[in-house]
This record gives sequence, structure tokens and C-alpha cells, in this order.
Amino acid sequence: MKIVLMVLIIIGAFILSLHFAGWKTKRACDFILRDLQAKKAFDPASAVELPYSKTSLFHIGMRDYRPKALGALVKVDHIRMQEEGRYYLRDGHRPSEDIPGDPP
Repeated sequence: MKIVLMVLIIIGAFILSLHFAGWKTKRACDFILRDLQAKKAFDPASAVELPYSKTSLFHIGMRDYRPKALGALVKVDHIRMQEEGRYYLRDGHRPSEDIPGDPP
């Protein structure tokens, strides 16, 4: 009985950690979209560099989900990237649209 209980606790902890990571990624996506709107980066001419677009090898503190969230937003074409590493919102994008990690 103890073994079954421990297995269920481990499975529950694993599922909870996946939900937590998805929630943090969604919050990071929302933050990035609001940041680009605040900087008025709506086309290639107004593209801006984002300080959190690159990960550092040496980091102290909590995990930063913004670089992975930025990559996901570029992959699903909510954000576009120029060759110089500058980012802007794609044409017609609204923050209420589908965001990676958001339930359908």
C-alpha cells in the first residue's frame, strides 16, 4: 500500500510541475507581448532588441522562462525577428489571440 501511495505522489508531483511550467511560460508570453506593444514594435521599422532574448550560462536566481517563450512566439508567428536580433509583432496580431501553452 505504501509503494502505491508513493508512486501516486510522484506521478502527482510530476503532473503538477508540468502545469506550473506551462503556467509560467504563458505568463512569460503575455509579458513579451505587452512589452512589445508598450515599445510600439508593430513593424520591421520599429523593431526593438529584447534584453531577455539571449540566455546566459551563468545565472543566479529563479528560472527565466522568457527566452523559451520568445522562441515559441516566433515559432508560431505571433512575433517576427529580423536578422539583427530585433523583434516586432506581426501584422494584425492581437494579444487575445492563441498563445502557446494556452488551452484551446
